[in-house]
Amino acid sequence: MIKNLLTAISKLGVWTKLLLGLLILAGVWYLIGSVNQYYGYWDKDEDRGAKMVPSDPFDEELTNISYLPQGWDEADSLWFYNATQGSNLLPYDFFLFLEQAGNDEIFRSDENINRYRYLPQKETFSNPDALPVGMARDTYDGKAYMGFTCAACHTSQINFGGIGIRIDGGPSAADLENFLIDMATALEMTIAETPKRERFYKNVLGEGNYKSESEIDDDLEKFAFQIRTYTEVNKPETCADQNEVAPNCTDFTQVSYGFARLDAFGRIYNRVLQHVISADQLAEILTSSLPPDVWAAASANVMPILEGEDQSHLLVRALEKLYPYLEGGKDNSTILSDIRREIYNPANAPASYPYLWDIPHHDYVQWTGLVSNGGLGPLGRNVGQVIGVFGTLDWEVKPGWTIESFLGGQGTDESHVDFKSSIDKRNLRRVEKHLRSLKSPEWPEDLLGDIDRDRVDLLGKPLFMSYCASCHESIDRNDIDRRIISQMSHIDTVGTDPVLANNTINYEGSSGVLRNKYVDAGPGKLVLASRSQVAPLVRLSTRGVVTAWDPDKNIFRRSAEWLFDTIKTLSDNKVKTTLKHGDYDPPTTNNPFAPLRAYKARPLNGIWATAPYLHNGSVPTLYDLLLPKRDDGAEAYAAVYGEVCGEPIEFRPDTFIVGSREFDVTKIGFRYSEYEGFNFETDISGNSNSGHEYGRPAQSDAGEIVYLCKDERMAILEYIKTL
Repeated sequence: MIKNLLTAISKLGVWTKLLLGLLILAGVWYLIGSVNQYYGYWDKDEDRGAKMVPSDPFDEELTNISYLPQGWDEADSLWFYNATQGSNLLPYDFFLFLEQAGNDEIFRSDENINRYRYLPQKETFSNPDALPVGMARDTYDGKAYMGFTCAACHTSQINFGGIGIRIDGGPSAADLENFLIDMATALEMTIAETPKRERFYKNVLGEGNYKSESEIDDDLEKFAFQIRTYTEVNKPETCADQNEVAPNCTDFTQVSYGFARLDAFGRIYNRVLQHVISADQLAEILTSSLPPDVWAAASANVMPILEGEDQSHLLVRALEKLYPYLEGGKDNSTILSDIRREIYNPANAPASYPYLWDIPHHDYVQWTGLVSNGGLGPLGRNVGQVIGVFGTLDWEVKPGWTIESFLGGQGTDESHVDFKSSIDKRNLRRVEKHLRSLKSPEWPEDLLGDIDRDRVDLLGKPLFMSYCASCHESIDRNDIDRRIISQMSHIDTVGTDPVLANNTINYEGSSGVLRNKYVDAGPGKLVLASRSQVAPLVRLSTRGVVTAWDPDKNIFRRSAEWLFDTIKTLSDNKVKTTLKHGDYDPPTTNNPFAPLRAYKARPLNGIWATAPYLHNGSVPTLYDLLLPKRDDGAEAYAAVYGEVCGEPIEFRPDTFIVGSREFDVTKIGFRYSEYEGFNFETDISGNSNSGHEYGRPAQSDAGEIVYLCKDERMAILEYIKTL
């Protein structure tokens, strides 16, 4: 058989033989790469790497860590924790040995990691350096980095009775905001303090990846600057006197996220704006924002950057040249704030980390239903989140057009944007497929107590069907072909905090190198003006990254993988792009993004494990979610409620504490008082706990006014435990 095959090949023409050889070579490279990818599934540590920490900032002592059955075994969980997605926050050796700012303890120590509510891990096969859940080693352009995986934001733990219950796909309690602020300070202190710097030199040089102290110094300066700039750019400020950011606002105040929240949209938007800004637009902003004498002195050093051939990372490089001319350098907050507000938008709409079970089965995803899950949608969505969490973006303008740029929607113009990046699209596709087998966690009666089935059947389920089922459909978590149909609720109807939805469509920025490009905007194509809504800029950028080939691989392997992953994503994805369901403004040619002024309701299976609640985490427990917000209208019917229910009315807490993992099995949520955590204040823009209220009086079908009394609320909670 082999002899006949060789004889047949010998009769082929030269070009046919060459093409066949290239295909065989590409196939071999592809197989080698695939085998290399799957070695991660060899990690079958029986504890899934989970590690308990002796000291906890909120005095929560554990004797054991347990996992719930969610369709994943040990290898599945550990692969998810350690599968890099191309995030490059810090050189890997730096993260291993960086010390905390105020002492000589390493920054990544278990106690410090736990303080930010990331989850410590022990050493395992796929995690030899015992990195926390969701932090992994990535390589790009010949260098190794520490970056985030999906698990950093989407793995949770609840503590009850001395048992830590790890939940795969659950919303993280992490405080990324302060993690990065403190990391920037730690890097700056390493530069400033000689003993700390000397220890750092010794440890990093010992790894063999840096050749000299001066080489380390260069990267110390670079990454301290990058991370500090990132924290400054994304200050979640709002306008205190108008409850919104406005051009004439001078009274800004910062909205801290605290634990379990992040304005991911705002940060993705800002990273896109940072990397697409053009030299002429940046020059115009600097000229108008800086005092004339400062610009006169600085322009001689800044303009060569703006006029040079290398236009990648333009903004960061220009600011590095600008800082020496500012009084106070990097600490000149007034001038830098003016520049920041001209280029970026405030990331002031913190949202809870979404839970990931059922995500591949949804028709639309994100809190506002921003992304369709049909076609290549999942890949674009995941590319967008890596842009937000430190994918290296080596974007720059190049002459002519390529197949990649054409497929990315840039047409056949005389120039195109090369969307080269570190983003690992292969792993993003594999993570999405991996999530299809993840199931929502069932209430563990052996750990959290028995469910009162009689109460569920007699009262809880009927009430749920009356009040909740129209928006929150029931699904079978074991059905591999399940479809999740999102129910959209207009922000004016649902009444929850509108800042996230409004920011999604109102935020604008300089289109820069994407100016005059066309973007599919639903009702038709949108041409990008010099200043544009950020939503279409992100849409075009993510599509550009999706269609770009992997720069870290040779031409044969990267072309084979690109073709395979594109076809595989389309063939594997059973979700089709469809019309949205529910209450929302339809897209128009004048406002193609109007549907985004709505929030998505999803099935409530596993909702018990996802506190705090509402999209912005402004309600600490499910019990509180069934209470009304305290306002003038609520006070007016308090007396009537007392007469009907025979008990004093309760309201959602206006302030509460976040950070504890200690679970309240009665109210279903985390402990939120009597400890020193983050103080959540609901009277701040972006933090409102209004809307989605079922504690107010409602009109029945018969026209009478009815109330949910405490016993009825508790019965609904009992039913929710069964979902």
